[in-house]
Amino acid sequence: MMKRIGLVVKNDPRAIQKANELENWLMSQQIHVLRKENMSQTPSAGDPETSHAPDDLFCVLVLGGDGTFLSAVRWIGNIPIPILGIKFGEVGFLAETSEDNLFVAVNAIIHNEIKTQQRMRLVASVVRGERAVFSETVLNDVVVNKKALARLANITTFLDNHYLTTYRADGLIIATPTGSTAYCLAAGGPIVHPAVPGIILTPICPFTLTIRPLIIPDSVEIRIALEKKSSDILVTFDGQSCMELHDTDTLIIQKSQYPVQMIKIPEQRYFDIVKAKLRWSGSRV
Repeated sequence: MMKRIGLVVKNDPRAIQKANELENWLMSQQIHVLRKENMSQTPSAGDPETSHAPDDLFCVLVLGGDGTFLSAVRWIGNIPIPILGIKFGEVGFLAETSEDNLFVAVNAIIHNEIKTQQRMRLVASVVRGERAVFSETVLNDVVVNKKALARLANITTFLDNHYLTTYRADGLIIATPTGSTAYCLAAGGPIVHPAVPGIILTPICPFTLTIRPLIIPDSVEIRIALEKKSSDILVTFDGQSCMELHDTDTLIIQKSQYPVQMIKIPEQRYFDIVKAKLRWSGSRV
């Protein structure tokens, strides 16, 4: 049976040119290619998806940056299709290899010479009244934050139905270990290895200086509510979709039972990527 490979391509001339070369090469190997482009638009939560990945794909290759990769993960949904990121963006923490090694990596993939690593995801649901009005699965993070000119958000947070605190801040990031190197890192959160089974809570510009990022077990259910008369508060899912959060809503976040199957390049080490991206020096300062 002919293999089918999904190809998700950033709207970038260099990525498109390399995708054309890769598609022609795959077709010469008797592999069918399903190609998707321009998936980086940010719809509002609740907008209907135009399509989902077919469940018979052998793998998905992503030529682009982290935004393109997150779009591809959203396209795959809960189907356990292995996925590989090829860097064509700026930072690219989610890319496992570069365009220089693209054909070597893909050749290994089509000959089943690969391993995958499970990356935890979170499932977030917005409950309004007695009904869940929206649910989304994320690889990086769920972000609750105020609009540009709004006052500080008062975000009441419960862990397994036990009150933790009310964050008075510009917002709150709930991140996976994979997402610890995204917005969470920029907000002062810790870098957490993807194999660590935890969830990270990082406040954005908290009003109280004693409030610090918190790592909790990945078995914990997080419930978030806003104080009464709160307004102009948004919740964003992986930077891919967003919706306004009302003061009568409850946001419930917990570990998803559907992890992402990320293809691993044998010689690639996680902390080598971190050191390169963050430009850590090997010498003493």
